[in-house]
Amino acid sequence: MACSVAAYAQPVAVLPAPPVILPFIPSPVGGWTVTVGLGGEVEPSFAGANSVRFSPVPIFSLRRAGTPVRFRSMRDGASFAIFDPGNGFRAGPVGKYKHSRKSSDHAELTGLRDVDFAVELGGFAEYFAIDWLRLRAEVRRGFGGHEGVIADFSADVIVPLAERLTFAAGPRYTVTNAGYASTYFGVSAAESLASGLPVFDAGGGSHTVGAGAQLRYQLNPQWEVRSYVEFDRLLGAAADSPLVRLRGTPNQTTGGIGVAYSFDVEVR
Repeated sequence: MACSVAAYAQPVAVLPAPPVILPFIPSPVGGWTVTVGLGGEVEPSFAGANSVRFSPVPIFSLRRAGTPVRFRSMRDGASFAIFDPGNGFRAGPVGKYKHSRKSSDHAELTGLRDVDFAVELGGFAEYFAIDWLRLRAEVRRGFGGHEGVIADFSADVIVPLAERLTFAAGPRYTVTNAGYASTYFGVSAAESLASGLPVFDAGGGSHTVGAGAQLRYQLNPQWEVRSYVEFDRLLGAAADSPLVRLRGTPNQTTGGIGVAYSFDVEVR
């Protein structure tokens, strides 16, 4: 958002300086386009699993009314740009939800401790280098089931296939710290005795590498349908974990479909 500065003739008495205005921070006043929806996702039953489960996925995005629709991946966390100078770069807060892991739900987890659900909060930055290429990074810290740090990096090439149909695909890469890796892939001495798995101390570093693809079809100005598939290959400590080597797989595939509806609201 451009920030204008008014010029005044210098009076005899010097007036106080105007309030400080933070550049590029959007005012909440005005029109907004809200997109909400719901999707269904087939994903690994737990991190490193070779079985899958079905779960609902919310869809949410917010943009200034009248601005063009920007590409959004179903992999993205829920985010809102508060820094948007209008040159293709945007940044702001981001959040994501991670499911709990219950040892009683899967025989492969017998003897391992339960992990509660987590809410991951942090920030994102994305840049449209050109209209058909988006680069995005998210850094989030977990609260609840884990207190680790996750950094997701992605690139998407966006290709219009028809007037209402858009295809996008690109590479993915994730890095985590030891706090995250140890929660989902480590095996303590007590867990080793209870599960039969060898003790394993999971460290941080490269976590996954992969690729994703998405189709978006605009039914009309309000309704749209999205489908997607993501493939990740576990790396480092995650791939070396006995939970993955002996009872799971490093190949992780996620796919789903969702429907979203857009509407305008006015903030006064």
